[in-house]
Amino acid sequence: MKRFIGKHKDKINGTLSCFDRILFKGYLPMRYPEAMESFMNQKGLLLKDFKSFVTQCSERLKQHAMTVAEKSSRPYIYLNRPVRKEEFVKDLARRDNITEGLVCVLSLVEQCQSFKLAYGKGKPRVVHSNPRCLCLYFYWIDREFGFMHVRIQTWFPFVIQVYINGHQWLARKMERHGVGFLQEGNAFLQLDDPLRAQRLSDTLARKNWPRILDAFARKVNPLLKDLLHPKLYYWVIDQAEFATDILFQNRPCLKFLYEKLLKHATVCFSAEDVMTFLGRKLNGNFQGEICSENKKRWPGARIKHRMKANGIKMYDKHGSVLRIETVINHPYEFRVYRSGVRCGQRILGWFPMAKRVTNMGRYAEVCLAANSRYLEALSAVEDPSTAYRFLDHVCNPITHKGRRFRGFNPLSKKDATLFSAALRGEHFIHGFRNRDLATHLLGKRPSEPLERKRQSAQISRRLQLLRAHGLIAKIPRSRRYRLSMRGAVFMAAAVHLRKEDMPEKIAA
Repeated sequence: MKRFIGKHKDKINGTLSCFDRILFKGYLPMRYPEAMESFMNQKGLLLKDFKSFVTQCSERLKQHAMTVAEKSSRPYIYLNRPVRKEEFVKDLARRDNITEGLVCVLSLVEQCQSFKLAYGKGKPRVVHSNPRCLCLYFYWIDREFGFMHVRIQTWFPFVIQVYINGHQWLARKMERHGVGFLQEGNAFLQLDDPLRAQRLSDTLARKNWPRILDAFARKVNPLLKDLLHPKLYYWVIDQAEFATDILFQNRPCLKFLYEKLLKHATVCFSAEDVMTFLGRKLNGNFQGEICSENKKRWPGARIKHRMKANGIKMYDKHGSVLRIETVINHPYEFRVYRSGVRCGQRILGWFPMAKRVTNMGRYAEVCLAANSRYLEALSAVEDPSTAYRFLDHVCNPITHKGRRFRGFNPLSKKDATLFSAALRGEHFIHGFRNRDLATHLLGKRPSEPLERKRQSAQISRRLQLLRAHGLIAKIPRSRRYRLSMRGAVFMAAAVHLRKEDMPEKIAA
């Protein structure tokens, strides 16, 4: 990452690495039919009463959700049509001017993992099932985490999903610590103190997540107080996105560079490169799919490289933030240093990383390393933004000292002939005069004074045009001109484009 930042440091205001979207899931210790049967036995319930029992529990969760909404004076909304829930709730919060607390409770029917009663040998038994059941979404604007939601299915085993956004949490954290920032959507466009913001961001992985998530579970599941007591949820990270943002000074600084980065990532990064970014090596035993996908979206485009269920992607946020983001859905592809059993002995070593929330710090390490490798590979791309800005300047009409001058057309014969005459080798040594340029452009010098004066005026207009665009400069105390550095580069490129590149491409 240091090489990329060092190469473009004059256009970068700072960097920030932070968790973005995180999905936690909580599971009670009754995910299997045998555990469900054992639970009913403990409560003195018969299997034949299974359906009525789970229906009563489901109704209790629904009534609890209605009560929570009523106490907060917020709506309980049943959705019977497909909607984008997050946008729907945000519109509702803006309409009602909600800045903190419960926004609403949404209820809708979704597919879930549950149980049902089936015939068995001599008696009924509980088996796995995937029914459609009522699911409740509690949307909050939390004091610490900002906009978030908790989802619970109302049928056993009451799986809970908690969604938070790391950037929303960091924004509130910086507000409390007096760190100035400019935020738009899900990105920071400006940070007054990037180093301090990074230190605050690093504390997210070290929070006591089981305690925090248990508190949210108690808010949405009233059965934890009595029927399910003393059972607790086992929390895992179902999906984690970790983003590294490069904050450019403005949109023009990133615009042309991003186009080159996107092309380089699409054309040059192979399957082996993608494996390397994610800390793996490609070998003959690898069984899975590696692919890259370039997709246009408003207002730009993004590229995503996927290795099995994990991936790394690059896109621009609001035109001025370059974001590299690693997504982990299947952490077992990576390793963590922990205690484990190997060859029958318990040792400390590198073992596959599980989804448990205690591995959140390792998630951050793995993702940050992947983002850094990706940026290191992109440091080979040169920034063409300066050249594009100069090209726009030279090819568009300009006003110089109160006069308007036309722009150059690198493909026109007239301009290419002028460039060729100015680029002659002897002009780099002594410079050139009006007369020298006239000889190469118009041929033999005329003998009539009026014609010579007309020819001199014609060349003078061309010299003024070259000077206005900064392609040549006058040598002090003389009548000679010299090529500027960028003038020599531009005119040489224009001549080569017309005489070599364009004819070859058209012929092909």
